[in-house]
Amino acid sequence: MVSIRPARTCRSTLSQSWSRFSRKKPRKSYVKALPHTSLLVFNMGKQGANYDTTLKLVSEQPIQLRSNSIEAARQVCNKYLEANIPQGYYLKILVYPHNVIREHKMASGAGADRISKGMALSFGRPVSVAARIKRGQAIFMLKTHSQNIEHARNGLRRATAKISGNYKIKAM
Repeated sequence: MVSIRPARTCRSTLSQSWSRFSRKKPRKSYVKALPHTSLLVFNMGKQGANYDTTLKLVSEQPIQLRSNSIEAARQVCNKYLEANIPQGYYLKILVYPHNVIREHKMASGAGADRISKGMALSFGRPVSVAARIKRGQAIFMLKTHSQNIEHARNGLRRATAKISGNYKIKAM
């Protein structure tokens, strides 16, 4: 089974962003075939209720997060909140993974040096998509009632375990 590369290989925002994908003008696209995103659900919980407390998960550093890590954080936070305060919260994801991550797949093992004599630092193929997050940008927004604030903080804290980087939970 082929697994994805570790997050440390693509979490830096120092590299150039590759996100140009056009359906109207496909010849102008940098990316010919866009990889699918794991992140499909952006709004969870009960949306229309009158909540008095808003919490945000804010990044303390510029970072690039893959769509599958944001999806894992969403699932663990939503599962905890659904078990502890059902229908008493509204969770929204505020970022969308636009940036295309490219990878030059190399052969490994015995005799691999003869097989992969390719170009150094090559462009690579699109593997996954990521969201570029700036310092101070919010990733998750959680609305709830003031009596549920401890469960809300705990749910967002559990989400930080699934994504790399340093985060703060801010009350708005």
